[in-house]
Amino acid sequence: MRRPVALRLQAALGTLALAAAAGVVLTMPEAAAAAGGATGYATQNGGTTGGAGGQTVRATTGTAIHQALCGRASSSTPITIEVEGTINHGNTSQASGDSCSTAADKIELKQVSNITIVGVGGGAVFDQLGIHIRDSSNIVIQNVTVRNVKKSGSPTSNGGDAIGMESDVRNVWVDHSTLEASGGESEGYDGLFDMKDNTQYVTLSYSVLRNSGRGGLIGSSESDRSNGYITFHHNLYENIDSRTPLLRGGIAHMYNNHYKSLNESGINSRAGAKAKVDNNYFEDSKDVLGTFYTDQAGTWQVSGNIYDNVTWSEPGEDNNPAGPDPKSNTTVSIPYSFTLDAASCVPSVVSATAGANKGLKVSDGSCTPQSPDPTDPTDPDPTDPGPTDPTDPDPTDPPSGTNLSLTAGADGSSKASGTSYGNVRDGDLATYWSPAGTTGSISVKWSSATTVSKINIREAAGSQGAIGSYRVLNHATGAVLASGSGAGVIGFSPVSLEKITFQITGASGTPRIAEFETYAG
Repeated sequence: MRRPVALRLQAALGTLALAAAAGVVLTMPEAAAAAGGATGYATQNGGTTGGAGGQTVRATTGTAIHQALCGRASSSTPITIEVEGTINHGNTSQASGDSCSTAADKIELKQVSNITIVGVGGGAVFDQLGIHIRDSSNIVIQNVTVRNVKKSGSPTSNGGDAIGMESDVRNVWVDHSTLEASGGESEGYDGLFDMKDNTQYVTLSYSVLRNSGRGGLIGSSESDRSNGYITFHHNLYENIDSRTPLLRGGIAHMYNNHYKSLNESGINSRAGAKAKVDNNYFEDSKDVLGTFYTDQAGTWQVSGNIYDNVTWSEPGEDNNPAGPDPKSNTTVSIPYSFTLDAASCVPSVVSATAGANKGLKVSDGSCTPQSPDPTDPTDPDPTDPGPTDPTDPDPTDPPSGTNLSLTAGADGSSKASGTSYGNVRDGDLATYWSPAGTTGSISVKWSSATTVSKINIREAAGSQGAIGSYRVLNHATGAVLASGSGAGVIGFSPVSLEKITFQITGASGTPRIAEFETYAG
C-alpha cells in the first residue's frame, strides 16, 4: 500500500541527519551560469530573458541578493545574480532602495523586472527560505535548490511555497532547479510551485519536484481564473500527494514529464481549465489526470502518454478521473514550437537532465541528453578563468587602426569616488575608471551600429594585474563575445553593435582601467 509522503521520508531524513552529525560534506559538481534560452509559454508575450545584458554580481547570502536588487539604477535595470552557498534566515535580511521592496523572511522579487538568479560554483541552496515573485515580470531562476519552506512551525517563509507567484506576474522561466519539502500540510508545508492572481506566461523546465503534499497550483480558488499559459516540460514529480499541478481556468501544456509516485491525484484540471498532456510517463501512481475534489469540471487533450502501473478511482460527484483509458475532451492550440521525446525514454532523459547541479543538460527530441551550447555564457565560476583561449589578452600584439572609443560615449555599473566612466575613452592614461567594489562593468557606446572585433584594456599605473576574470558582452543582447583573465588585447569575431561592455567578474584588488580602446580590425 502506498504510504503518505511524510512517512516515506523518515528513512532518508535519518540518513541525512547522521551525515550532518558526522560533519560529512556532500560536494556537488560545478554548475554553469545562466545558459540557454526560455522555452514554452515563457517565449510568448515578448519573451523571457531575465537580466541578460545587465550587470552580473555574485551573492553568497540572502542579504546580498536583496542588496543587489536594491543597488540597481531602477527597478527594471537588468541584473544577473550568481548565487553560491546556502541562503537561509540567518543570512537574509531586508534591504532598502528605490529599485526594490524586500523582506527578511523570503527572497522577495516584488515590483521588479529583468532579473536572473542562477546557482553557480558548488551550488545554491535556499534552505527553509522561499522565493516570492509579486507584481513582477521577466524573471529567470536557474540551477537552484529550494527546500523545506514552511507555512507553520518554525521558521516560516513565503506561505510555505518554495516558489510562489502572485498579483500580475508575467514571463517567468524556472529551469534546472530542485524544489522539495519533507512532508505535507500537516508537517507545515504547502506548494512547491504556486501561481495565482493573474500570473501568466510561465515555464517550468528540467526541474525536480519531490517529497511534498502539493506539487503546485494555478489559481487559488475556483473563481481565480486569470492565470494561465503555463508550460511544464522535462520535469520529475516524485512522491507528491496531489497538484501536479492543480489548474483552475486557463491553459497549461505538460509534455515529456516523468510523474512517479503520485499518491492521491496528479494533473487536476478543473473550473474550466484546459490541459494539453503530451508524451509524459506516469508511473506507480493514482488518478494521474482528471477533475478532483470539485464538481466544476476542467478538460484535457491527451496524446502519446504512457501509464505504467497507474490505478484509477471510480467517478463520483466531485471526482472525475480521466482513466483507465484517458481520452481527449477538448483541443488546445499551442503557439510555440516544441520537439517531443518519445514517452518511453522520458524516465531516462529526465533522470539525466532534471534538477539543479546536473550541468544544464537538455533534450533535443532524440532521447539523448545534450550539453549546453558552448556559445552560451556557461562559465562555471567567474573567479576561475579556465584554460587559456586564443582570444585572451596578448599585450605583445597591439591593435592597429583607429581607436573607435575616442569618439564614443561611456557608462558602467558603478564608479568609485573620484573616477569617471569617460576616463576610459579620453586617450589619457593618467585618468581612469574604477568600480565601486572589486567587480563591475564598463561600457563604450555609439549613437549608431559600429563594427568591433578587438578591444584593448589598459590598466592605470600601479594597478597592473588587478583584473582577474572578465567577460566581453554585446550589451544589447547579452551575448558573450570573449572571456578570459587579465588586461590587454582581446579579439573576437567582428560584430556590429551600439554598446560593448567589459565585465570584470573577478579581481585581486581594485581595478583601474585607464583606457577601454575599441577597434574594427
